[in-house]
Amino acid sequence: MKQLYSIHSNSQKLDGGAMFGNAPKALWSRWTSTDDKNRIDLACRCLLVLDGDKKILFETGIGAFFEPKYFERYGVQGDGHVLLNNLNRMDISDADIDVVVLSHLHFDHAGGLLSAWDEDKPPRLLFPNAKFLVSQRQWERANSPHARDKASYIADIQRLLEESGRLELIKAEFSATLGLDYKFHYSDGHTPGLMLTEIKSKDGPVLFASDLIPGRAWVHRSITMGYDRFPEQLIDEKVTLLSKLVRNNGRLFFTHDSDIALSRVIVDDRGRFGTTSNQAHLQSFSI
Repeated sequence: MKQLYSIHSNSQKLDGGAMFGNAPKALWSRWTSTDDKNRIDLACRCLLVLDGDKKILFETGIGAFFEPKYFERYGVQGDGHVLLNNLNRMDISDADIDVVVLSHLHFDHAGGLLSAWDEDKPPRLLFPNAKFLVSQRQWERANSPHARDKASYIADIQRLLEESGRLELIKAEFSATLGLDYKFHYSDGHTPGLMLTEIKSKDGPVLFASDLIPGRAWVHRSITMGYDRFPEQLIDEKVTLLSKLVRNNGRLFFTHDSDIALSRVIVDDRGRFGTTSNQAHLQSFSI
């Protein structure tokens, strides 16, 4: 039996047009509202799995590593390192985490690996006892990014992960660290080597969807982000995974949906994907 918890990191506000790609605002404004800067609210939600005596954290969110002057530019919300604060409320420290699984290394998914910004100290890698799982292809991309996504990576993270001696690069469907209950799927539409984890459950698998499907709105077949490298490929990858989840009574865990953490995937008689059984928070959710 595994226990699942949704844990928030610092949240973000980003431009709605960028988040919905070529979809017109007349369409996406049905699903979300904007502030006076046309920004929408986005969670940076992490998943904590207690599996026996092992504590597994999926992503770390954006964290608080940015110098304060950049908080406004990137829409960072929240005081201090919100992920650490929320873990501490569960009597868990970063030193208690055994494994950190990173779908990719964009700063809004991996920035929480770093200590909060301090003008007098360089960034420090947190989670001192954890193994860090990253896909081989994403690691290569992060170390040699395209000009289009170079700003999405933080050089300190790659260096610190490598220096830790606890980095495990993944190329297969399973890892020695997590075993057969955690199956990896790979996607290149958002960024090369995006690694999505399917968690085995008797009641249908749970897929950590990351930026392939960042929230319920992106379950819609044609909805992509302006940040996606290859939108047409992403749509094909999304349809393949959603179809499998429907067949297997599966659920999606959302990192960026501002209101919902977990939904079951459905499809209607016209082949349109949707969600049901939406859960805002996971608190000792058993699978």
